[in-house]
Amino acid sequence: MWSNMSAAPFLLTGFPSLEAAHHWISIPFFAVYISLFLGNGTLLYLIKHDYSLHEPMYYFLAMLAGTDLMVTLTTMPTIMGVLLLNHREINHTACFIQAYFIHSLSTVESGILLAMAYDRFNAICNPLRYTTILTSTRVLALGVGAFMRGFICIMPVIMRLFSFPYCHSHILSHAFCLHQEVMKLACADITFNNLYPVVTISLTIYLDSLIIFFSYILIFHTVMSITSGEERAKAFKTCISHIGCILIFYVTVIGISFIPRFGKNVPRVVQIIMSYVCFLFPPLMNPIIYSIKTKQIQYSFFRLFSQHKCGN
Repeated sequence: MWSNMSAAPFLLTGFPSLEAAHHWISIPFFAVYISLFLGNGTLLYLIKHDYSLHEPMYYFLAMLAGTDLMVTLTTMPTIMGVLLLNHREINHTACFIQAYFIHSLSTVESGILLAMAYDRFNAICNPLRYTTILTSTRVLALGVGAFMRGFICIMPVIMRLFSFPYCHSHILSHAFCLHQEVMKLACADITFNNLYPVVTISLTIYLDSLIIFFSYILIFHTVMSITSGEERAKAFKTCISHIGCILIFYVTVIGISFIPRFGKNVPRVVQIIMSYVCFLFPPLMNPIIYSIKTKQIQYSFFRLFSQHKCGN
């Protein structure tokens, strides 16, 4: 059918050996996506319209919610297409662009979590200078910097994918495109594409997690020096939501980056499930964590609900 195998589209698999159950599997996936849109969309709406939330912490939270929505919009079309419509083919350009956005947004999310740690560090360790340090201009600069870093550093390896010939099997192991999966199908020297992501991940996601870890050591040291038990507990509570989001994101992302390289004996199905967890679980849990653990978000939601109720 294809005279030039290099031009043949890639085939997305979804869940190998479970193709007969794809329609049933699509139901929980659809429910998760609806929850993602509602949760992150509600956060963005509250932060935009409630002036009590116009603070650096919530601006960063809005960036996080926006990034999670973009991850959702990037993966949803192909996942639901495979599971619900059995539409498995994806052309090279669409596949590479999807991989670019998936990996870029993961790096962006790491940068935003780092910026949120910087916000918490200044709020607790430099409370008197907090408003002069976290100005609107600096908050915007940190957000723009996180996005620029994410989208620029991933570009070299994705650009190389466009130049590779693809004469091996065109079957991918997921319902979306990942760089590490696509490059294995190339009939070319992929040394650069093997090494560059390791360096990039080390200088972004791993380094971010290390900086966040040390920032929280300083934060906890400062909190423990507070004499008032009530004030100490209040300071800890302001960090709980952020710590929860950090653990969910870095455990899943670092796990999925280590398994393909070092987990040779890990069953393939585990790697596939981990990839779905990595791109769906953090966006699903982030708004839940902040809604449960942040009273200002709860108050804002109840005010919004009361206004709509009174309006009806």
